[in-house]
Amino acid sequence: MKKILTLLIFAILLFACSFANATEAPTAAPQLDISDPAKILEAAAGSEFKIIIDSNPTTGYHWEIVDELDANVVEFVSKDFKGSEPVIPGSGGVDVWTFKALNAGETLITLGYYPPSNDPVEPQQTVTFTVTVK
Repeated sequence: MKKILTLLIFAILLFACSFANATEAPTAAPQLDISDPAKILEAAAGSEFKIIIDSNPTTGYHWEIVDELDANVVEFVSKDFKGSEPVIPGSGGVDVWTFKALNAGETLITLGYYPPSNDPVEPQQTVTFTVTVK
């Protein structure tokens, strides 16, 4: 009887230890698809849409809206940087620009990639997206 009880306790401890060492696999951040400026972005009036573009603000380079937005068609909501995994100093990622579609129409959104500078400079690169709001 003592052997069975000892064996049962050993089995329970072994079972408990196997769960104590178990760890959940880390979940990968969802892959964000880079927006293609060659494709027309479509959105329904009243909805939000996103422009996703490669970025590396840790180097001082940054994206900004170049031209004024057509306030009858779209409005800027927010910009958020999502770093590539693993996040380390100097690593890049993507900027996620969120806009709200206001009224039916077509407009252009131009983003400029600016170098680090305290003085006004021209963007080193520009990307223009065509947006159709229905």
